[in-house]
Amino acid sequence: MIKIKKKIVIASHNEGKVKEIKSLLKPMGFKVISAKKLKINEPIENGKTFAENSLIKSRNAAIKSGMPAIADDSGLCIKLLDNQPGIYSARWAGKKKDFNLAIKKIEKKMISIGGLKKSKRAFFCCALSIYFPDHSYRVFEGKKYGYIQFPARGQNGFGYDPIFVPKGYRKTFGEMNFNYKERISHRSIAFKKMSFFLKRLNY
Repeated sequence: MIKIKKKIVIASHNEGKVKEIKSLLKPMGFKVISAKKLKINEPIENGKTFAENSLIKSRNAAIKSGMPAIADDSGLCIKLLDNQPGIYSARWAGKKKDFNLAIKKIEKKMISIGGLKKSKRAFFCCALSIYFPDHSYRVFEGKKYGYIQFPARGQNGFGYDPIFVPKGYRKTFGEMNFNYKERISHRSIAFKKMSFFLKRLNY
């Protein structure tokens, strides 16, 4: 693997994800640049798994920037809905990325099959990939288990955070302080694995 400098691209146009990943990278001394700032387009995500979609994004950003790139692909998986919305979590929010609409869609689907009185088990999954300009790469996965909560609670976080309560807690991700949530989230679990890998590279 080539020797790399301490600059890295976050291959996302999602401001919430960029904020979380920047915060996780900050203690390691990285100079972070977003794909949006570099005017790198968002590629078509046609993978069948979180890992495949994550790699599509990190590969695209690394090749176009000439720098290592990190990409996150994550989503909410609800057991009663056969792990939907899963890899289509962002698409359920539509072109305008309206997650209030996506949350209502989930609630409607769960109500239609009596789901609000049945198991509400769910988990967030994050596939975090790092892709290098020499075409080498690694993917790290993190999962956070919990359950679905209606009505939605909290204004913090983003996406489906207001309806997800992690196991062992009473607050939704949307009610948690940002710094606290990032320490226990699916993304932080994946990032810890990635940070160990980067330290081994002395990066």
